Amino acid sequence: MPEIRNPNLDSQGPGGGSAPGGDSRSMILLMGLVLVGVMAFQWFKKPEAASPAQNQQVQQAQQSQQTAASASASGASGTTPANQDAPATASQVGAASETTTTIENEKFRITFTNKGAQVQHWILKGFTDSTGKPLDMVQEQAAARFGLPLSLYTYDSGLTAQLNTALYQPSTTGQVLAPNSVSFHYASGGLDVVKTFSFNTTYVVSAHVEVKRNGQPVRALVAWPAGLGDMEEFLAAAGKRTTFATHTDSQFAWSIDGKQDTQAVRKVSGNATIDQPYEYAALMDLYFAAAFLPDVPQRTTLVTFHNSIDLPSDLSDPNSAKKPADVIGLALGDQSGDTNVRIYAGPKETDILNSVHAMGSEGHPTGESLGSLIQYGWWGVIAKPLYVALRWLRNLLGPGANNWGWAIIIVTVIFNVILLPTRIWSMKSSLKMMRIQPRLDAVKKKYNNLKINDPKRAEMQNEQMQIMREEGVNMYGGCLPLLLQMPLFFAYYRVLLNAVELRQAHWFWLHDLSMPDPLHILPILIIGTMFLVQFITPAPGMDPTQRRMMAIMMPAIMGFTLWHFASGLALYWITGNIISLIMQVSINKSKLGQEMHDLAVKRAAKKKGSVTASTGRVIQGRR
Repeated sequence: MPEIRNPNLDSQGPGGGSAPGGDSRSMILLMGLVLVGVMAFQWFKKPEAASPAQNQQVQQAQQSQQTAASASASGASGTTPANQDAPATASQVGAASETTTTIENEKFRITFTNKGAQVQHWILKGFTDSTGKPLDMVQEQAAARFGLPLSLYTYDSGLTAQLNTALYQPSTTGQVLAPNSVSFHYASGGLDVVKTFSFNTTYVVSAHVEVKRNGQPVRALVAWPAGLGDMEEFLAAAGKRTTFATHTDSQFAWSIDGKQDTQAVRKVSGNATIDQPYEYAALMDLYFAAAFLPDVPQRTTLVTFHNSIDLPSDLSDPNSAKKPADVIGLALGDQSGDTNVRIYAGPKETDILNSVHAMGSEGHPTGESLGSLIQYGWWGVIAKPLYVALRWLRNLLGPGANNWGWAIIIVTVIFNVILLPTRIWSMKSSLKMMRIQPRLDAVKKKYNNLKINDPKRAEMQNEQMQIMREEGVNMYGGCLPLLLQMPLFFAYYRVLLNAVELRQAHWFWLHDLSMPDPLHILPILIIGTMFLVQFITPAPGMDPTQRRMMAIMMPAIMGFTLWHFASGLALYWITGNIISLIMQVSINKSKLGQEMHDLAVKRAAKKKGSVTASTGRVIQGRR
């Protein structure tokens, strides 16, 4: 049978002859020429630009992919991303070791540590402690236990610990002179913190604090956690410099909508959060304050702290039984998480406090001043002019060490001279009372048999009042000098209690007019002079036994009351007693005083005679 062949499978060799693989080589050559042609076409032809619509579609597609990836990651971790544009982790910013930065002007020297960007020392150059060293506003023992000033407080204890122990990168180290500013930066694991502090030539420091976690603001408050440096009783027993407790005078003070108020240390709540439009909030003792003035009062968040430190019940005896001593602090910030606040840390001196104002409604410091931190109480109407007079006299006398004491004495003399007419008027009223005393006794004898609750006793009182009106006698006339002196005494007490200028002011053996007399000389003199004044002052109508009791009891009570009071107040009181003694001796020697003395002698003799007649016995004097 003939073989049947497919002509398509036959390959034509070169020259028309038959050769295996000839068609395959031709096909490869053809494909190579086509590929070279396409590449040449793409090389020499200019590409067309993509349209904006196409670009937008590409970007939207990319963003959709990123969003989907973030949502997937968040769903896996159970959290929602705070900011889609934020990177997964912030860049690392910090320091390798702890360093310090000291800012100084004429009023203070503040030392920051980059560990937590906090204040280690806040030295007030114009004030010293009881050993003569510059006063440090940072209370060492309280700060070691409860935190340093200008630390941060959050509602996450772990985050708070991280913020206050991290090593921040400072903008500068070493010594810096104000006006100037310093900033601290820390970033790690999505946390980014910047603390910036600005300083001028005053006691006021401006702080800007911003804390973010994964790009989201965190409400972090600027804190002054516990106590002030003037509270020396917290020092260790070996270094204790005072035996007087000052922490009991601590207060939390604030102003909201122009209304100021204070709260005693024992009433301050611990970890209490308050959102109110605070114009300022302050921690203070008698003579110093740390006050926070937010830039935006309407967004203020405040937290108060209340802790305690065990102290000996007798500060002069370290081995005495321990009892807890209250220590308060505060933290303040902006509800937005971006805090701008001014901090005043310094003395409660009237002129200085009056120059520091809260932020007004227009965004300028024209609001309430810090002057209200000086607490005069109800006696402010008298206390403020009295303080002005004392300061004016002290400045007039010059900057001598004893001049505050002399200013107290001079003001006391002036006021007693002003009150001299009231004393004379009181003596005249007492003389008139002595003249009509027999008539008053006769009326009393007339109704002597009546019971105390008998309605007719009202008739006796009416008759006595009628006699006094006829003779122009005021039954309360003898109390007038005392009524006028007591407000002055309380006002003086408030001035001497709050005047930081009297802190460590000297007057001879008194080394600090704001502290008790260390030798107790003034209290002893107060008891003696008060007794003499009571003894030589006529007391018409008073029973002799009662008078002797008053002459002993009143001086003793007042003397021991002032035993532990400020020696400046005791100096005022003894000066007043000496002046009263001199005045009473002079009045007793006058015609008015002599007449009162004669009437008193006659009354005593008459009373003695009546007693002898009623008993039927005559008391003979010892030979």
